Amino acid sequence: MAPWWARRCPAKCGACVKKRQSRRDVSLLFERPSRGACFSTDQELNTISSAMKILLLIPTLDRSGAEKQLTLLATHLPRDEFSVQVVALTRSGPFAADLEQAGVPVTVLGKRFKADPLAYWRLRRLLKEQAPDILHTWLFAANTYGRLAAGRHPAFKTIVSERCVDSWKSGWQLAFDRRLIARTSLLVGNSQGVASFYQELGVPAEKLAVVHNGMDLPPSAAVGREAARARLGLGDQTPVIGYVGRLANQKRLKDLIWAFELIRVQDDRAEFVIVGDGPERETLEDFARNLRIHERIKFLGHRDDATQLYPAFDLFFLGSDFEGLSNSIMEAMATGIPVVASDIPPNRELVVDGVTGFLAPVGDRVAFAQLGQRVLGDRELARRLGEAGRNRIASEFSIAKMVAGYVRIYRDVLGRAGADQATGAGAAP
Repeated sequence: MAPWWARRCPAKCGACVKKRQSRRDVSLLFERPSRGACFSTDQELNTISSAMKILLLIPTLDRSGAEKQLTLLATHLPRDEFSVQVVALTRSGPFAADLEQAGVPVTVLGKRFKADPLAYWRLRRLLKEQAPDILHTWLFAANTYGRLAAGRHPAFKTIVSERCVDSWKSGWQLAFDRRLIARTSLLVGNSQGVASFYQELGVPAEKLAVVHNGMDLPPSAAVGREAARARLGLGDQTPVIGYVGRLANQKRLKDLIWAFELIRVQDDRAEFVIVGDGPERETLEDFARNLRIHERIKFLGHRDDATQLYPAFDLFFLGSDFEGLSNSIMEAMATGIPVVASDIPPNRELVVDGVTGFLAPVGDRVAFAQLGQRVLGDRELARRLGEAGRNRIASEFSIAKMVAGYVRIYRDVLGRAGADQATGAGAAP
């Protein structure tokens, strides 16, 4: 048992004893600590104990959109208010280094199968040991495992992040989503379109919130244009259309390739740069060969330097059937590249038609070609659209605004009043 004076210490923790023991001065062990010194320790302990413990759970730390947003959030949350830990359900990835460099602990559970009892048990044990205030899960596998492992009446709150209008989900996946609504404190979409999709699935409006993705502004396209084009072997006068993203059916890349062929009829100097990989790559390469335009299309595959290639583009295309909030559109706009995108609700939240780019009906190859040719043929229009897009990202989609939205949500679900002015946190979008 600790000496009487340690038990009467206002901190009630024995910290003062340990501090004196570290000096190896036995005589000091029997001195009653000064009131000022004790209160200093008390303040430090209160700061630690009052910090909200946030456990962020995601399937992997691969270099992709949701993983990037999680990393930005984990590394930018105010340290005096939040204690953050990241858990990867399946495997680690490139973002682990960014997290560890920022002092954010990373744990990998090593899930091997869709239904992995061992990973589920590890997660349950981890939640019990860590006792977070909030479990914040990202993407379907983590959203499902997290809510199941939390149980029916957890001591913590559970926030779920959905990142896409998930019309791709099968019946059993949607059934899990519906069943686990009762275990969800709040579902956060990265666009209003995502929130609306899950409201239609049955999530009550009071359990829904929207926080848009955030990003820092890179150098403008003019700054990196020469280097980016040299990296791709492109001449300065070549009109270049770019695409960055997964090569999957939802992206409707065949429509974009057709539109590019129509543009090339008007200007045979044009080239199409496609950055990314996916299940449709071989099919798309065959499609380009059949159209005899494969020599004008560069399939670059996955590139770690993808964000450095945007300045090489004169125009950015995205023709998706559905999205959450497209990181690639945001990156193009942030670089000052005009965008032509499919007219779907999440894209409307980014692209202001006729102001920061243009929106074309989904699947309308002619409209994509006409709008693309309009931008490529008018340098002043392209400059104006690019500048307006860059300003929009800076004002509406900054990292600070994204973090502020989550700070407000974390405080709200725990019922804590926050010092908004001190942390720069405002209402969640």
